[in-house]
Amino acid sequence: MTRRDAMARLAAWFASRGWSPLPFQKTMWRHYLAGQSGLLHTPTGSGKTLAMFGGPLLQALVDPLPRAPGARTGKTVPALQVLWITPLRALASDTARALREPLAALGLDWQVGLRTGDASARDKRLAREGRIDVLVTTPESLALLLSYPDTLERMRRLRCVVVDEWHELLGNKRGVLLQLNLRRLRDALPALQVWGLSATLGNLDEAREVLLPDVPDAPLVSGARPRPVKVETLLPAHGERFPWAGHLGLSQLQRVQQKLFAVGTSLLFTNTRAQAELWHQALSAVWPEDPATLGLHHGSLDPAQRRIVEQGLRDGALRCVVATSSLDLGVDFPAVDQVLQIGSPKGIARLVQRAGRARHRPGESGHIICVPSHALELVEYAAARRALAQGVIEARRPLRLSLDVLAQHCVSCALGGGFRADRLLAEVRRTHAFASLDDAQWQGVLDFIVQGGQALAQYPDFHKVVRDDDGVYRVHDRRVALRHRLSIGTITSDGSVMVQFMRGGRLGSVEEQFVGRLRPGDRFQFAGRLLELVRLENLTAYVKLARGGDGVVPRWQGGRLPLSEALGHEMERVLAAAPDSPEMHWLAPLLRLQARVSALPGPSLLLVESVRRREGQFVFVYPFAGRQVNEGLAALMAMRWTRVQANTFGYAANDYGFVLAPARAVEVDAVQVAALLQPDGLFEDLRESLNLGELARRQFRDIARVSGLLIPALPGRTPRSLRQLQASAGLLYDVLRQHDPGHILLGLAEREVLHEQLDLACLAETLRRCQARTLCVQHPATLGPLSFPLWAERLRGQLSNEDWKTRVLRAVGQLEKRHAD
Repeated sequence: MTRRDAMARLAAWFASRGWSPLPFQKTMWRHYLAGQSGLLHTPTGSGKTLAMFGGPLLQALVDPLPRAPGARTGKTVPALQVLWITPLRALASDTARALREPLAALGLDWQVGLRTGDASARDKRLAREGRIDVLVTTPESLALLLSYPDTLERMRRLRCVVVDEWHELLGNKRGVLLQLNLRRLRDALPALQVWGLSATLGNLDEAREVLLPDVPDAPLVSGARPRPVKVETLLPAHGERFPWAGHLGLSQLQRVQQKLFAVGTSLLFTNTRAQAELWHQALSAVWPEDPATLGLHHGSLDPAQRRIVEQGLRDGALRCVVATSSLDLGVDFPAVDQVLQIGSPKGIARLVQRAGRARHRPGESGHIICVPSHALELVEYAAARRALAQGVIEARRPLRLSLDVLAQHCVSCALGGGFRADRLLAEVRRTHAFASLDDAQWQGVLDFIVQGGQALAQYPDFHKVVRDDDGVYRVHDRRVALRHRLSIGTITSDGSVMVQFMRGGRLGSVEEQFVGRLRPGDRFQFAGRLLELVRLENLTAYVKLARGGDGVVPRWQGGRLPLSEALGHEMERVLAAAPDSPEMHWLAPLLRLQARVSALPGPSLLLVESVRRREGQFVFVYPFAGRQVNEGLAALMAMRWTRVQANTFGYAANDYGFVLAPARAVEVDAVQVAALLQPDGLFEDLRESLNLGELARRQFRDIARVSGLLIPALPGRTPRSLRQLQASAGLLYDVLRQHDPGHILLGLAEREVLHEQLDLACLAETLRRCQARTLCVQHPATLGPLSFPLWAERLRGQLSNEDWKTRVLRAVGQLEKRHAD
């Protein structure tokens, strides 16, 4: 078939769906047919899947690959031609469905299969044998496939690798693992084309460089113009009492319910799984329709439960689904009419991504209804709208020198046929993540995979890879091979416990620490149900349905999203400007109160407040740098202050600022504060102000898991508990610190604490920004709208026989009475 005939056939299929190919889709097809690799950047819902898949389809029509006869039957069998990599299992199922749609109409008898943790045994077998034309998989499953010696041979006819939602992999270790395996594929298959698909990304050139480091002139295709996103805020009535602090937003329940029943189907996004459970529980209590029309979706639910909800969204059977980021990415749900966001999304890109879930069709505009949980979130909504109008979007910064991932990859290569050290080093250095890998670091990785390092050389369990007489590194022990394949991947989480009915299916998993506090007979809310714990056995919580009453909701660690740097900057601009949005008009009385008792911060002004209360002095600072950076600044400033005078400081932080609580009163003036916020000596002072050893010890557990230092339990054995993992990791950390202080994983743990947990670069930039601003030191007589949430945050760390909410509400009442007077 000629190229013109193939184009005509594809255009005819588009026409049968009532569509016509868009210019950027045709551009993509031309680049692909020319044999190029590159990056496509286009908004969610604009047709990027067909823009990408159209190229391989046209190639198959113009230049079909002859099918080879099967080894056993003699019948022709498929050969893998397109590998489609996606970051989410739910996205994998939806992508496979979309890729199958045009095949029959184009006369292609391609088979599209899945290879993820949720895939069927048949699909896993077909993927393993390479007997499938299009394989949709995840970075972890690709790494697993490549750990078998015959995989590259089975992939010899592979033409294209597509990395979907590249922006979600760019800034984490999953992306590093994928970089290594893409390099391996490209070296084995020189004609292989690699394309990345991305949306909502602020550093496109860098994203392309990370994906294709050796193709500097690779095409960067821009798709449709960004979908207009309308941000609507569910404002409280003027004069209505609305909290100054909080994060659940359940006071908005009635307004949310009215919005839900004004349309057909809605997605209601929360930022945490606990918040999703609480909102689902609250909506269930007032739901006037069939309870089956209200769904719940988050990453801790059993895959079968999630698939039921996803199908309900596709066919319009659900009226509302309460979800977390598990439904953020490009899953296609055309039946969704509106999206609501509970609380702040904490980032501009996340807001755009979630808005795109409604009316997920090319040409449709995005619309999101923001539901504030406390008053100051209105500033975040106004700032997000301003950022969208100006085209501001966050960048995703790639990781470098993640040696734990490299160690895992080396063991996979040793399993997958073996490797020579010099050749693998040259290959690894051609990735963006390891371009600066030096010889000493490489030798450290080799020593680690062979014997665990110097201190562990006497323990056979850490001897994974053998350097044979021919100079090739291989794995000979079958137990090592099995354990390694069981632990491939970089996703680490706190120890989890499976939740399962006594008679029936699984519901999902909760954290071990949460279940460990429960006793048989205790009730808890999970998976949209009220459950009673029957017994805990072998890291499985056996439960039954409870009737009546209520129960606690699990809390998952790491659930809070930090405010992005870009959104924080926009917030300062909005606060300093005249009210020009519905949110800021509503907030005007509250901001006038802040200005009356203290002052308003701004881009050129750093506000510092010193408040004396009966329980002591509190010093508030507002850099608007996000919780993570603000916590580092608080520890740094407290330590530097103790150099000036002997003292003890408590501190707390939120996204807007931090509070210091000195045991002895301190004098607060602009000169003093400026000296304490100097960027000079940051690294050394951070080491002194924070217990970096203890932070690195905690970080080491995840690094030990990824690198393979912590040995997983074999199938059929009792899984290891979180306490056992912590103890094992802690013991290994102490042994290495004492006997092998130069071990590559120790240095990696400290570097990750500094550059990822504390974000040293952002800390330094924030300090430089503070130095460039006018310091405004205020001494208000009482807490104000900005300081009160920080004061309330500090209460969480105090011991009391009253819960946090009770104490905060009492303080709110006292403040309201005082300011009313």
